[in-house]
Amino acid sequence: MDSAPVRRLWLGLGVATLVLLLDQATKLWAVQTLAGRAPIQVLGEFLQFRLLYNSGAAFSIGVGSTWIFTIVAAIAVVWLLWYLTRPQPKYRAVLVGLLLGGATTHLLDRLFREPGFGRGHVVDFIDYNGWFVGNVADIALVCGAVLLALSGLRKPDREESA
Repeated sequence: MDSAPVRRLWLGLGVATLVLLLDQATKLWAVQTLAGRAPIQVLGEFLQFRLLYNSGAAFSIGVGSTWIFTIVAAIAVVWLLWYLTRPQPKYRAVLVGLLLGGATTHLLDRLFREPGFGRGHVVDFIDYNGWFVGNVADIALVCGAVLLALSGLRKPDREESA
């Protein structure tokens, strides 16, 4: 039996776990450090740390529909877990791991943070010049999605197409 698919599954799960742990650790830091404080300038006003609780999606779209985002995140996590079990190259397992980690940590926020189960708010604290405020999971999701889309433009290696 070829162990390559199993190694790729563990690679993707490892990346997802790393994203989840890093995201939750930085959110814990943000809640403990930034609550009740003025924004902390990192790169002037261009990049600041500012604590927000987001009940919506990106750019606070859908505020008040938190339960919908909880369901969408749960579906995404299940689908990404299934997709990670499919044969694929190592780089794609890493990219899917980024997406899985980001989706899982957002799901955990929705399930277990205030104001209650399935309605929790996501902790955001990285303010990008006032354009939007995000977190580590958002960085993983954007990077994973962009790189996965770009990888679809490249010609497959012989090993991938076999």
